[in-house]
Amino acid sequence: MAADLGAVAMHRLTWASGIIWLTILCGVPLPALAHVVEEAAGRPQSWLVWTFEPWVVLCLGLSLGLYAVGALRLGNRSTNRRSIIRQSLYFVLGWLVLVVALVSPLDTLGGALFSAHMVQHELLMIVAAPLLVLSRPLVIWLWALPMQWRLAIAGAVRHPLVRAPWRLLSLPLAAWIIHALALWLWHGPAFFDAALTNNAVHSLQHLSFLITALFFWWAVLDEQASAAGSGAAMLYLFTTMLHTGALGALMTFSTTPWYAAYHESSLAFGLSPVEDQQLGGLIMWIPGGVAYLLAGLALGAKWIGLAIKPPMRQS
Repeated sequence: MAADLGAVAMHRLTWASGIIWLTILCGVPLPALAHVVEEAAGRPQSWLVWTFEPWVVLCLGLSLGLYAVGALRLGNRSTNRRSIIRQSLYFVLGWLVLVVALVSPLDTLGGALFSAHMVQHELLMIVAAPLLVLSRPLVIWLWALPMQWRLAIAGAVRHPLVRAPWRLLSLPLAAWIIHALALWLWHGPAFFDAALTNNAVHSLQHLSFLITALFFWWAVLDEQASAAGSGAAMLYLFTTMLHTGALGALMTFSTTPWYAAYHESSLAFGLSPVEDQQLGGLIMWIPGGVAYLLAGLALGAKWIGLAIKPPMRQS
């Protein structure tokens, strides 16, 4: 009985602390994400290496291990094992995307090409983040812990100091605003160049992208939203598609490079700084826009399906 109550409490009450968990397990050791452009830009092949930063690999492994243990424990107690399997599939896919973004050669290539760096950001924000949200990892991670720890965490998140900021940040409009601010501010030339030349600033940049994306997709993909809430979620997706597309278009049609840190390194790959920037803008504009559009269509189809679903017969 206590275990069932703990599971219910976790679903509603552990997301705030879970944001910290996700940051620790999948993104805290972010010095490996900082792409300080090297002087030796004349050898493009030097960028095509895997970045086995020990802390990143350790945290990715720990997150996967905890999820596996938690899923097995919860699956043994749950009557809906299909749901656990589906969530586990989402988590594995999201985890693999994180590996591609943080460990594969894309991580180092992002230090030489703005376009590659943009691919990394898009993977974090519009692929990994929604998959991780759909996997509901926070509950399953907690099930990997001893019972006393689970109940202690579930009780801690009821504290007003945790509940108040969580309620504010989890409001759909607030989540939309902070995600939009993170996107626009960090793509300003001064902030972006500062992130490229300073590990701590770049760590903050990636944390901002990941955390605000998690809040955004959590608000959009809330399974318990009403029909009105689903309509609002579609509006947030549509407006996000518009403003990210506008930012991408500004980069694409600009005839001057915005980011000084890529002026030399992009030439080693046969791209001028402007061409590299325009390619990055197209990546944000077109594939990014398509991702938001597909998410909106999926939500719309689900909404329509619920609306036309025949009522349950009374026995």
